[in-house]
Amino acid sequence: MAHWKKAVLDPSATLGEAIRNLDESALQIALVVDPDGRLLGTITDGDVRRAILRSETLDAPVGNVMKANPITAGPDIDRKTVMRWMREYQIAQVPIVDAEGVLTGLETLSRIVQDDRSDNWVVIMAGGLGTRLRPLTENLPKPLIPVGGKPVLESIIERLAEQGFKRIFLSVNYQAEKVEAYFGDGHEWGVDISYLEESKRLGTAGALTLLPETPSAPFLVMNADLVTAINFRRLLDFHVDQVADATMGVREYRFQVPYGVIEMSGNQITEINEKPTQNYFVNGGVYALSPAILHHVPDGEMYDMPTLFDQVISEGGLASAFPIHEYWIDIGQLDDLQQAQEEFGKVFGAKEPV
Repeated sequence: MAHWKKAVLDPSATLGEAIRNLDESALQIALVVDPDGRLLGTITDGDVRRAILRSETLDAPVGNVMKANPITAGPDIDRKTVMRWMREYQIAQVPIVDAEGVLTGLETLSRIVQDDRSDNWVVIMAGGLGTRLRPLTENLPKPLIPVGGKPVLESIIERLAEQGFKRIFLSVNYQAEKVEAYFGDGHEWGVDISYLEESKRLGTAGALTLLPETPSAPFLVMNADLVTAINFRRLLDFHVDQVADATMGVREYRFQVPYGVIEMSGNQITEINEKPTQNYFVNGGVYALSPAILHHVPDGEMYDMPTLFDQVISEGGLASAFPIHEYWIDIGQLDDLQQAQEEFGKVFGAKEPV
């Protein structure tokens, strides 16, 4: 089977099926094709994230999500022209169709049109006290707590290395010597690890002032206590696509009110909603930032990431949201840590040691 056929979707498919297709095909695009083989539209990871922000459910039809008039090329077009289109329109794939609109192939030249991705740094905040995880963190820093048979931070670094990130900075404070002794310079994982030594706690953004220089390209910032299947490259691509100053990974949070909620006009009851479910997007602790916004962060002061986003917004900058539909859990509390340990093998194919 031609590789592009793995990305083909039926028009009756749902958003949830499109997400699975994107993950399984690894082509970063799904191709919606009618029964006669004609291309109806395309779906990229960015299309999926924007649909989730519009509150589309996983049962929504792909027609609600797809781009109905994608850029396509004929079967006889030369690759040089396709490459030029990719650069001009900032796209990574071009479907190939014949004169009748029937899909016959897919050009994927993302390696050629993208910048050298080794320029994208990662800063991981690994200096927290882990107070809510005591007594576990009395003698062990939170990033070294095992989940899936290895420290949670090791799993993060392995995932980053698999996705091509090379330069990683660990911001350390509490029991910093143990973190540094475990990870060293990062050569064991094929990455270059440097340390940002916090002489005092600087919050989730303050340590960015300790970087040796301003990054030359958008970079990631994340917490060290996350167990997640996020593709961090997709977060960066989304950030660039949105032309954002700052992008926050957000997670949908739902809870059910255990009572009947009363809607009122003055003292008159207008409606009773029995045990309604409330939906919110919450901060997922992973961010993509453009270098230009670093001037907002004050030197040597406690400064948190939500404050940085507030500053960007107040000055008219673009702060975008990247909805996380992949597995994600913050192990900052004992119950969540236990849940992550129980679920790790199911999600990542590994088992806790007996």
